[in-house]
Amino acid sequence: MIHPGAALKMLRAGVLFSAHFPLGKRAGLVYTFGTGNYPVILMRRLFDMPKVDASNALSFLPENWLTGREADLAEAHAMLQEGRGPGSDFLGWVHLPENYDKEEYARIKAAAAKIRSDSQALVVIGIGGSYLGARAVIELLASPNYNLCKKDGPEIYFVGNGLSTDAMLEVMELLKGKDWSINVISKSGTTTEPAVAFRIFKALLEEKYGKDGAKGRIYATTDAHKGALKGLADAEGYEEFVVPDNVGGRYSVLTAVGLLPIAAAGIDIDALMAGAHEAMTVMAKPGMDNPAWQYAAARNGLYDGGKKIELLACYEPSFRFFAEWWKQLYGESEGKDGKGIFPASVEFTADLHSMGQYIQEGERHLFETVVRFAECGGEITIPNDPDNVDGLNFLSGKPLSFVAEKAFQGVVLAHVDGGVPNLSVTVPKRTANAVGQLIYFFEYACGMSGHLLKVNPFNQPGVEAYKKNMFALLGKPGYEDRKAELEARLNG
Repeated sequence: MIHPGAALKMLRAGVLFSAHFPLGKRAGLVYTFGTGNYPVILMRRLFDMPKVDASNALSFLPENWLTGREADLAEAHAMLQEGRGPGSDFLGWVHLPENYDKEEYARIKAAAAKIRSDSQALVVIGIGGSYLGARAVIELLASPNYNLCKKDGPEIYFVGNGLSTDAMLEVMELLKGKDWSINVISKSGTTTEPAVAFRIFKALLEEKYGKDGAKGRIYATTDAHKGALKGLADAEGYEEFVVPDNVGGRYSVLTAVGLLPIAAAGIDIDALMAGAHEAMTVMAKPGMDNPAWQYAAARNGLYDGGKKIELLACYEPSFRFFAEWWKQLYGESEGKDGKGIFPASVEFTADLHSMGQYIQEGERHLFETVVRFAECGGEITIPNDPDNVDGLNFLSGKPLSFVAEKAFQGVVLAHVDGGVPNLSVTVPKRTANAVGQLIYFFEYACGMSGHLLKVNPFNQPGVEAYKKNMFALLGKPGYEDRKAELEARLNG
């Protein structure tokens, strides 16, 4: 055993890349070894946080990748905790798992129970942060095939996140013959995609139930004081929930924005919030044992070394929309001022048969972060084939998880040998508590990482450029001059 004090000295010296210290009591150490004989030292913690392992990235990082950033990490951490620095008006998410509105939270649970009792389907209307977090959690904890699964709650359809006529017609067809409700999520109520979708589905709901009947089935998550949707909700008498002024959309999954659809899907939001609170408690403690410090430092160290694209990978298909949520979180937070790691995602092992060639031998500007769930929800044993047609009888009797683990190990070694650094983030299992921890971990590390990059992690000025062009081309009043200019360019 290594004494915790010795482990801390190793961490500060930049030798130790992953250390998870106990809260309020001592704990023993468990060690394994990664490639290159770098020790992985994991200390049991009161809360079993996501564990960051950088052992397979060390050969691509400077020796002081962590200790050399200690002052910058401490300052980034302090800016989040003290509510200062660029974007400080949008730091409500930092203490949200403790300071959330308890009265509204009770109303969220009551509304979700009503939806589950009177609706066979819930249409969630929103785009970007107004839907990605909810869909991420539902698919990760319930199923990517949630609507096909046997359940005692409603099907959930996400619309207003694009402009596809065919996709909207499909949802309209799926709603026929069902009792359904709407959760429309928009701070302003004027974002084109969700506003158009709300017009369409509100008309359908009113046609089915009448105006009075429909208003009891529409739940508006919007600004507390102003905006088109707020005004309509007040006038029509919809039940309202708040998009907090101090929480940006991509950080809003643990507000009513995400919690109402998640609860309507039957997911335990108490456990989700408890996990986020546990992570908040851990991330609040400064030091290089903090997993958010480790992840932020490692990815920025790789970026400084020319690794400009981060591939978030997972071996669970249910993780796909969590990766989509992560891409918005990091892309909008860091991609500005001509800087930023480009966030992309892959689903292993499927994408090893499509993107694997590029990852292995393409341009060397990539690094991978693999999210791993240590425990499966069950087990499958590979059967024996007397004829051994596929030549795989050497796997007979082994659990499928064993094959997946060896695939992961083989992929890491191959990609590292090919010049692709690998980080991993390990979560104990797919539970609401663990996912709450993972959400908060990624949010906190994102805020720190943006500050290390010297950008404002909480604004997104670039998203307005396409909107102005779209409004002009659609003929929105006030955009006449821009419309003429753009049409001249389009017509050559």
